[in-house]
Amino acid sequence: MEITFRLADEARDLPVLVGLYDGAARWMQDNGIAQWTPGERDEEHFRLRMKEGEVWLAEVAGRVVGGWELWWEDEPAWGPQPPVAGYVHRLMTARGSAPAGTGRAMLARAERRVAEAGRPLCRLDCVSTNPRLRPYYEAAGYTVVGEQPFKEGSGGSKYAVTLLEKRIG
Repeated sequence: MEITFRLADEARDLPVLVGLYDGAARWMQDNGIAQWTPGERDEEHFRLRMKEGEVWLAEVAGRVVGGWELWWEDEPAWGPQPPVAGYVHRLMTARGSAPAGTGRAMLARAERRVAEAGRPLCRLDCVSTNPRLRPYYEAAGYTVVGEQPFKEGSGGSKYAVTLLEKRIG
């Protein structure tokens, strides 16, 4: 099954993105991972992400199987930075319908997009208490470059994240 990618469309994809997020959040909760909460990201969140960066969808045979956000700066986690990186956020798969390898395929497409923008680094962060994500990203070629112990989340909550990056292009 070939995975294709496209930019999300505000007119038709906002409910799809909310559904992807909520599904991923439920899966995390069902598997004892305290990270996302269903209902935490609404259509307005994804609309804003489309305006300030890019939101991408992965599809198989016209059916959405995943998505992610691509930001061009991320001061809450990384502080002020020169424009040398793209930042991947909310890598989400549709657990019931995404083929094996969808997450890695989405990461690879995000990396290509960052390289197309002329930036040599792809960066991301993951909650330090999530035991699965750090090894997943390291296996995809990302290197831990630091910790941000007090990243501010929605509602003002503070939590620790591990900062990872990959040299691309």
